[in-house]
Amino acid sequence: MPALVVGSVTHTRRTPLTHTFTYRHYTWLVDVDDLPRLRGPLGWLARFDAADHLDGGRLGGGLRGDVVRFCAARGVDVTAQDRIWMLAHARALGHVFDPMSAFWCVRPDGSVAAVVVEVHNTYGGRHAYLVRPDDAGRAVVEKAFYVSPFNPVTGTYRMRLVLGEQEAAVSIRLLVDGTPVVDAGVSGAVVPATPRAVLRTALRHAVMPYRVSTLIRLHGVVLWLRRLPVMPGSRRTQEVV
Repeated sequence: MPALVVGSVTHTRRTPLTHTFTYRHYTWLVDVDDLPRLRGPLGWLARFDAADHLDGGRLGGGLRGDVVRFCAARGVDVTAQDRIWMLAHARALGHVFDPMSAFWCVRPDGSVAAVVVEVHNTYGGRHAYLVRPDDAGRAVVEKAFYVSPFNPVTGTYRMRLVLGEQEAAVSIRLLVDGTPVVDAGVSGAVVPATPRAVLRTALRHAVMPYRVSTLIRLHGVVLWLRRLPVMPGSRRTQEVV
């Protein structure tokens, strides 16, 4: 059954100035082969579209096809028996914005073959990383995409990715020349996405995609007013599967 992940999102800037925030948050955890299709008015609160992720489903096979091709191009074979779980926002009232989404490729024995971590910026660009977490869910990957105007394009991400029956979480630390610059994460309890739960959660947290994109821009203005230097970069880079 599809699920909601209800909890919080946190973001902490550590240098050259400090700035932190934590907000209530929810996102979705779904099997890409069994995407929820809510009926009636609830359909306006949650819709999933392959065009919102990765290669946009251009080459066929929907989200699964994109994930399989992305992994294969990087040496990981994802088979038809493997399940692919997506942690992402749904499109709500016609809008979606996902700063980070993750696709766990899980073998029949429960082991994780790989995780595709996709990052979106507010300029319409997106980029995906293939990571191979250890048994504790930890992984390291080099940054290669312009996300924030206040961070360089280069750096190193240290990630921890947790997918469990009770909890799902992703935390990311950006290091530049070995120095921690930003910590960000989303975590929450896994709750069955019944119609009642979807309606209650959406009303309690407002329409999440709009809220997320608004808050990102608001905190960007705060940092700009505090004279945090702006870094140049290519804003619309997109990883093609």
